[in-house]
Amino acid sequence: MEESQRNSTKTKPFRRMEANTSVDMFSKVLENQLLQTTKLVEEHLDSEIQKLDQMDEDELERLKEKRLEALRKAQQQKQEWLSKGHGEYREIPSERDFFQEVKESKKVVCHFYRDSTFRCKILDRHLVILSKKHLETKFLKLNVEKAPFLCERLRIKVIPTLALVKDGKTQDYVVGFTDLGNTDDFTTETLEWRLGCSDILNYSGNLMEPPFQSQKKFGTNFTKLEKKTIRGKKYDSDSDDD
Repeated sequence: MEESQRNSTKTKPFRRMEANTSVDMFSKVLENQLLQTTKLVEEHLDSEIQKLDQMDEDELERLKEKRLEALRKAQQQKQEWLSKGHGEYREIPSERDFFQEVKESKKVVCHFYRDSTFRCKILDRHLVILSKKHLETKFLKLNVEKAPFLCERLRIKVIPTLALVKDGKTQDYVVGFTDLGNTDDFTTETLEWRLGCSDILNYSGNLMEPPFQSQKKFGTNFTKLEKKTIRGKKYDSDSDDD
């Protein structure tokens, strides 16, 4: 009995010593990785500085001019977009205007809405924000009651619907809020992500990670218009109030 207790007493300090050794080893590994990363960053910076040091005045001037030219082109592109109605979320009066608007802009988001559908007003708030953030895309809205031919042509039966038009052709639709987490409380970032998935605007985040949490349920399988059930109305509504 006494011998067993002595053996047990001897093993406890040994186990503590073994644990401490593991922690020390782990710390050293992390320290080495950090040092290696720091070294790589420093080497990269040194290389860039060396390149700049080796440039003569003519090369530096060409580099400066190249950057200024890129800035000038970006400014010209911005002014061109603004002249075509980008940078604001606006309503067009008729379906005839729709064809002209999509003809002159590469990327267009058009909200087909109805005044009596409250979810259209929810979309309005988010589209106002995105129109100012993404100048590369034109944001429009069109009352479905004023565009029966266009709604028939685009097979728009559920309100609200966003038609995503690229190079003059309708590439995709966002029908109701199914792709936005199936909630009225979706964020502007969620709508931005969904539009980014269709490449209708320049999305800087990770397209594989939707901003809403129920990723497993919704994922990136977007609702197709053909799969929507049409219940007898001229325009079905995604709003529970209608």
